[in-house]
Amino acid sequence: MNESDLIARYFAPLAGPGGLGLTDDAACLTPPPGCDLVLTADALVAGTHFFSDDPPDAIAAKALGVNLSDLAAKGADPLGYLLALALPPGWTETFLDDFSRGLGEAAKAGGLALLGGDTVKTSGPLTLSITALGAVPCGKMIRRSGARKGDLLYVSGTIGDAALGLALRRAELEGAPLPPWAAPLIDRYLRPRPRLSLIPALRACARAAMDVSDGLIGDLRAMMRASGAFAQVDLARIPLSPSAQAALAADPSLLDVILTGGDDYEIICAVPPAFSKEFESLAGAAQLAVTRIGEVADRENFVGPDGAPQSFERDRFSHV
Repeated sequence: MNESDLIARYFAPLAGPGGLGLTDDAACLTPPPGCDLVLTADALVAGTHFFSDDPPDAIAAKALGVNLSDLAAKGADPLGYLLALALPPGWTETFLDDFSRGLGEAAKAGGLALLGGDTVKTSGPLTLSITALGAVPCGKMIRRSGARKGDLLYVSGTIGDAALGLALRRAELEGAPLPPWAAPLIDRYLRPRPRLSLIPALRACARAAMDVSDGLIGDLRAMMRASGAFAQVDLARIPLSPSAQAALAADPSLLDVILTGGDDYEIICAVPPAFSKEFESLAGAAQLAVTRIGEVADRENFVGPDGAPQSFERDRFSHV
C-alpha cells in the first residue's frame, strides 16, 4: 500500500472541511470571528510515552488527548489537528484500522477534525506528533503566568491514577498478577480524559491555568515560577480515586508517585477568592469535580497528611 492509498483509506474519512479531503498540499482554516488561534503540539514515541504493546486505538486517543488537554487549560475551543505519523517496520493494516478508529472516536468526542499531516516510514520506534488548533476570544487565553498572591488553587478530577496505572501496565505486560483495583488505573494511563468541559469555568474565573502532564507538584511549581509566586498546598486535600486510595493503603510510599508521576491530564488553576463560588458552580454544571488544594503565597509550603512540611527530591516526570 502506497502513501496515497494509506491516507485515503485510513485518514481521509477523519478529515474536516478545512482538510480538503487530505488531497491538497495544505489545509485552509478560517478562525472564528473575534478569536485568537491557540496552537499546541506533542510528540509521542513508543518506549518513552507508551508501550509498543499498548492498544493502537488507545495510542491514538492518547496522542490527541494530551493536545486537547493543553487547549482546555488555555480556555480554547478545539478547531482541528494535524498528524505526523512515522511507522516502523512490520506495521499492519489491523494496526492502522484500530489506530484510525481510536483517533476518530477521540476527535469526535473533542469536537474537532483532521486537517492534514504526513505519514512516513522509520527504522526506529513508532513515533507520532499531533498539532492541535483551538480558538479563544481575543486576548483571553489563560496563561500560566497570571496567578497572584491570595488566589485559590484548584485541581480537577483525581490525581495519580495514570502514574499508578503505568506501573501496573508494566507489571501486566511482564505477566505479574494484578490487584483487583488495577483496571481503572490502567485505563487512566491508556486513555487520558482532556477536561474540555471545564473551559467555560476557566474562562469565567481562572487567572492562571495549566494541565497536569508531568506531575502535580512539578507542574504546580512551573505555574508558580511563571507567575512569580509560590504555592501553599495541603496534600491531604489532593483528590484521589477509590483505586488510588486502595493502592496507597497497600503501599503508603506510593504517595510520591501519585504526586510527581505525571500523565494525569487534569487542570490546575488559580482562581481569585471572589470567583471561587462561581467557579465551583460552573464546574458542577459541567459535571466535573474540582477540589481546592491550597492558595498562592509568597513562599512554598507543601503540608503532608501528618501536618508536617513535605519535600520532594523529584517533582515531575522528564521526557528527555
